Amino acid sequence: MLHRAGRCSATVRTMATSSVVPGSTLTHLECSACGRQHEADRLQNLCPDCGKVLFARYDLERAARTLTRESVAARPRGMWRWRELLPVRDARHIVSLGEGDSPLLPVPRLGARAGLKRLLLKDEGTNPTGSFKARGISAAVSRARELGAREVALPTAGNAGGALAAYAARAGLGAHVYMPVDAPELNKKESGVYGAEVVLVRGLINDCGAWVRKRAAQEGWFDLSTLKEPYRAEGKKTMGLELVEQLGWEVPEVIVYPTGGGTGLVGIWKALDELEQLGWIGSRRPRMIAVQTEGCAPIVRAFQQGLDHAPAVQDARTSIGGLRVPVAIADALMLGLIRRSGGTALTVTDDEALDGMKEIASSEGIFAAPEGGAVWAGIKKLVESGAIDREERVILMNTGTGLKYGELVSFEFPVVDRL
Repeated sequence: MLHRAGRCSATVRTMATSSVVPGSTLTHLECSACGRQHEADRLQNLCPDCGKVLFARYDLERAARTLTRESVAARPRGMWRWRELLPVRDARHIVSLGEGDSPLLPVPRLGARAGLKRLLLKDEGTNPTGSFKARGISAAVSRARELGAREVALPTAGNAGGALAAYAARAGLGAHVYMPVDAPELNKKESGVYGAEVVLVRGLINDCGAWVRKRAAQEGWFDLSTLKEPYRAEGKKTMGLELVEQLGWEVPEVIVYPTGGGTGLVGIWKALDELEQLGWIGSRRPRMIAVQTEGCAPIVRAFQQGLDHAPAVQDARTSIGGLRVPVAIADALMLGLIRRSGGTALTVTDDEALDGMKEIASSEGIFAAPEGGAVWAGIKKLVESGAIDREERVILMNTGTGLKYGELVSFEFPVVDRL
């Protein structure tokens, strides 16, 4: 069964969430590398012992008392209906603009181009601010506000900046966004119109990250960089929760994901693990496949070379902003889950990604982001090589709307005089 929910206002959703849905069962934070446990109820970034990614952990036995397949289906739609598995304890701190419950759409004409019989597209471009970033930022900003943050900051290739600016405005927090000077123009304007301080950096997202770390330490801002705080991944994992629900509580054979910082891959994998612990799914996992561009492919290179960590790409070059991430803190996590799932990682060219973007739009009426175009280009290669069977159920994850990338699409239209 495929599901497309209607949207309600953020105000109505927050009120309904607080009155109907039980609270979070968050218990502690756990280091994804050293396994040490840490207190959840204070602002913190990476593991203080080893500097690696912290995961939020929950009392799933307690969650199961109220979180059932039937109860979650009956709740007001949106990401926050999964409250028991999200980190905000007091619903008054939830900052929502209506994120979540993005559609899972059959795309038969597109699939026919590659001979795929069961291709589905999860369209994250329907989220507030036009991308999947809304999920993670909603969770992170909500939790940061609950724990006393007053100003938040992050580096971004584009979409996360707009999301942070919007959710910080909604929360009444100060926002500071650092992005490359050549980031998409609409991302810059979007961040600015929501009232964030926007600083452009002559460099890549890792250079923006260096500025955020410096300024955050000086000014007391809380750093919301990808996977350098525990809660953006919690918002992103709701993509995995929804996906399984939309498939009638079944797991697909293949999930293909455009991979920059990696929060989406890591979050979906975490969601599947929690659903198994709840007893809602079995141990089978989809093959997780990462797509990057040839000009910036640290995860692909590390995967192909059998490495556990991905060395930074020097002088990364790609016009696909969300994939221009030369070094990712979650590299070991991504490589591990790709291998454990029996998945793979591959590259496409920028031109292939942009052609894929147009092909999705002209075949199915979905104006996907170029990252989604990259996924489609990758899927075609995987089918051709035999890595994906034509009978398998394949999920194309489109992480945003193409409407923000007008400068990447050009046409020459005929012009005629008035009759």
